[in-house]
Amino acid sequence: MTPLDRPTDEQLTLRAQSGETGALGLLLARHQASMRAVALSLLGYGPDAEDALQEAALNALRRIGDVRDPVAVGAWLRAIVRNASRMRLRGTRETPGLEGLDRLLLDDQEPNHPERIVDRHAMRDWIWEAVEELPQQLRLVLMLRHFSGIASYREIAAACEVPVGTVRSRLSQARAKMALALTSTAEQAHDDASVVTEGSRQEAEATLRAWESGGLPREISELWPVESEMVGALGRPGEHVHPVPVMRRYLEDGVRQHLRHVVAGRSIAIWEMDVTHDGALHVCPPNFAWLMFRREGRVERLRVVFPQPLAQERR
Repeated sequence: MTPLDRPTDEQLTLRAQSGETGALGLLLARHQASMRAVALSLLGYGPDAEDALQEAALNALRRIGDVRDPVAVGAWLRAIVRNASRMRLRGTRETPGLEGLDRLLLDDQEPNHPERIVDRHAMRDWIWEAVEELPQQLRLVLMLRHFSGIASYREIAAACEVPVGTVRSRLSQARAKMALALTSTAEQAHDDASVVTEGSRQEAEATLRAWESGGLPREISELWPVESEMVGALGRPGEHVHPVPVMRRYLEDGVRQHLRHVVAGRSIAIWEMDVTHDGALHVCPPNFAWLMFRREGRVERLRVVFPQPLAQERR
């Protein structure tokens, strides 16, 4: 039987569809690892992936009523992230972060007034309350972008008398604050997601300490069984490459990794690293992420995701 303090995905989805914002925040917290994995896989490590995740959180807010199979809401959330990521890969940066919230009509004849649009939304009160919490500059660009006919970057820039780059920056900040406000409404912040993430953080710290000391204690070696495989840029196509010797080689060459952030689910864990390499033989990017796929607690595959150097140029 499911404990009362750990509702199922189906229960949370139904509660979110009835207008309970905290339930949606809890769903996002529970599935954040798999959603982040999708963004990193498609966009690499960097600001584009962060923007895609923020847009996905806000799109989920608008579209939670579209979920027809509440049991499969995790797959639905990943699909939203995938779509947001692909939009960025195609370079369609003019798509609003709330994915066309300003284009929804009550019917084909009625005008596109913000009040009518938001009134359709089960969580309209939360939306306006969250918008009102934004600083004035961020609130202005968000309202123009999503709730007015002045929606293009150039039009907003002219209206606010700022460069287009400033508009993009402010929109990014506004989306981030809105997404953070959404997840912070989760009434049960101590849900299983946070417990799993904290356990993964401890594993990450223990792994880095063990590699620097030259040996893996039993509880960490069990995390990296002989079946573990390094894939992606640091692996070798057609060959089985274990992650431990690869990481040790970079360590011995002078590359040092410092844990910055962890997000984890039951089958996916993401460890984000800052990197220093004073005197190292290899010069690595200043940060990257470990993307790990697990089964029964053990790592099956590790993919190291590096920054996308061209991410900003596509904007």
